Amino acid sequence: MTAVTDQPTRAASGDNVPYGVFVARCIGTSLLLLALLILGFIGYLFGASRIQEASAQSRLYTTFAYELGQDLGPLGPTKLGSPVAILDIPSIGVRNLVVVEGTTAEQLTAGPGHLRNTPLPGQEGLSVIFGRRATFGAPFARLADLRPGDLIHAITQQGKSTYKVVAIGDSQHPVKDTDLNRLALLTASSPDIPAYYLEIDADLTSKVNNGYVRLPAIGPAEQAMAGDSNALVLTMVWGLALVLVGIGGAVAAARWSGWPVYVVLAPAVLAVIWNLYENLAALLPNLY
Repeated sequence: MTAVTDQPTRAASGDNVPYGVFVARCIGTSLLLLALLILGFIGYLFGASRIQEASAQSRLYTTFAYELGQDLGPLGPTKLGSPVAILDIPSIGVRNLVVVEGTTAEQLTAGPGHLRNTPLPGQEGLSVIFGRRATFGAPFARLADLRPGDLIHAITQQGKSTYKVVAIGDSQHPVKDTDLNRLALLTASSPDIPAYYLEIDADLTSKVNNGYVRLPAIGPAEQAMAGDSNALVLTMVWGLALVLVGIGGAVAAARWSGWPVYVVLAPAVLAVIWNLYENLAALLPNLY
């Protein structure tokens, strides 16, 4: 008489590990990998992104200094991500901070961004600049420390302009300033949970420069505290790519020697994770 085996209670791999233990190990491993992925994303936001922003600022400063020297700097709307101004805010230690054109989450990874439907600093009207509070170098981390009377300097192709802080508000308590020529600096209200935005309002105290009359319209992703919804699809794509690379690596390691496979796959995995993190970050509020 054929004996009844307990094959269904064993792992499919035939290693004599009870099926329940095998499943528990798989779940535990999956949760561990998920935790590592989340910790890695936190490390990216508050560590690696700072290095990324510093590298972008160095490159942008060199580019903009050359453009200013050759009289090639922009006088109005320009290509997204291009440098348009340099900010100095002595009272909070901000020096040579390059402002780029555009305020989407992508543009603000390189530094503060100029809101495209407003004039450049120093020009007639209200100029608006967004900056991050906690991630990607946190260029506006100390914006809340500004007080009325503090000076803000902006350098563009039209020269150096000086503003004096006159009011501090937020999206819940808007600034009331009737002065025509102003500068507004916006950032997240908190480095922890950014529920709304902080606004620094400053009046122009130097000469007024001419600017463009017709300014471009902006999209939803360029508004204050907006995330980039377009990044959601790419986030899903890179997440799927990570799963496929992981499965492919596991199969390859099972068929061939493990460590050589891991060494070969490591650069691909890191590239996929980096792109996944970049798109996840783009879903967060652009001022954070």
